[in-house]
Amino acid sequence: MTIAVGSDHAGVELKRDIISLLHDLQIKCIDYGTEGSESVDYPDYAEKVSEVISAGKIERGILICGTGIGMSIVANKFPGIRASLCNDLFTAKMSRLHNDANILVIGGRIVGKDLAKEIVKTWISTSFEGERHCMRLSKIKQIEDRIAKP
Repeated sequence: MTIAVGSDHAGVELKRDIISLLHDLQIKCIDYGTEGSESVDYPDYAEKVSEVISAGKIERGILICGTGIGMSIVANKFPGIRASLCNDLFTAKMSRLHNDANILVIGGRIVGKDLAKEIVKTWISTSFEGERHCMRLSKIKQIEDRIAKP
């Protein structure tokens, strides 16, 4: 599995910790920025990560901004993206189990480093349950398709 990772300035420190964790877990990741603490616009980084996942080039992504709200809003504009803002272990697990979330979003100013690492581990290790949830994801896709019509 390869994971695309991106953050704005408010999430850059946590992003570094998560990339280190992914390397420790022997999971390939691609860093889509940002690199420093200078103020940047979160939509630019959410777009980069969401675009490659929406296009099917990379299976999953992790986005981090101050609260996670802005990144979630941007990511969920892309077809096929199911970005879930998870600031605890239960939502991380359920986002995969029931929603097959393909982007994990974390609030870098909300979640501490140790908890964020546990959230990532939970999200990575939880598989989609399928069954009744497939019908619900199909309904989401139907809505996307209907809205996308010119």
